[in-house]
Amino acid sequence: MYSFDFEKPSTIDEAVAALSSEGAQALGGGQTLIPTLKQRLNAPDKLVSLTGIAEMKGVSQDGSTLKIGGGTTHGTIAKEARSSFPGLAGQASLIGDPAVRNRGTIGGSLANNDPAACYPSAALATGATIRTNNRSIAADDFFQGLFTTALEEGEIIVGVDFPIPQASNYQKFEQPASRFPLVGVFVAKYGDRVGVGVTGAGEDGAFRWAEAEEALSGTFSADALSGITHPADGLINDLHGTAAYRAHLIGVLTKRAVAAAN
Repeated sequence: MYSFDFEKPSTIDEAVAALSSEGAQALGGGQTLIPTLKQRLNAPDKLVSLTGIAEMKGVSQDGSTLKIGGGTTHGTIAKEARSSFPGLAGQASLIGDPAVRNRGTIGGSLANNDPAACYPSAALATGATIRTNNRSIAADDFFQGLFTTALEEGEIIVGVDFPIPQASNYQKFEQPASRFPLVGVFVAKYGDRVGVGVTGAGEDGAFRWAEAEEALSGTFSADALSGITHPADGLINDLHGTAAYRAHLIGVLTKRAVAAAN
């Protein structure tokens, strides 16, 4: 690593002010940023830690919405969302290992938008809203490609609002070396719709599987997906799995998620 300035603000306003200086970069749990610094793949002049901002932490329920602070760790979500939103809590419990879950944050994960990150699938399936320091962004508009989001320079995720579904489940086919999903599928059922979010498979990052959503909105059963397959076009093809293999996994995991949610 190399020398850089470090600030740890205690309020959102202080963090935004610190990030306004040239060469400043936000630091959440550091699960991605710190390794890139060690490898000299990133060279900010200043790191602004968001871990000291109390108003960006916590899980609370407001009616039919689960509100999660952007600085809330995966481990906290796994524990505190268990009764209100078990599908999301289950997803959080599968991220990395205990060390990662106790440091990594939902805001940092969504802002980084790794193509194999878990949370984007849940955000897309539920139609979540990502709240920043100055606006609210629908999940469908937030994710814009590999490691690319709608966030502007100096903008930070202060919270995420999830509409709580009637039933939900996340299925993850894990790449054993990294513990990232080779493919992950999140299914969320609401009164008049079903959301299906897929991560780990798309060349452009996480996406919704519209055909499965339509079929499941009619009948929320694994049988409703019989005869439906996801095309291999646009899916990742690498040493861990071909595009055709990932396409097959999407179908298998979606059926498993529906069966587990029922």
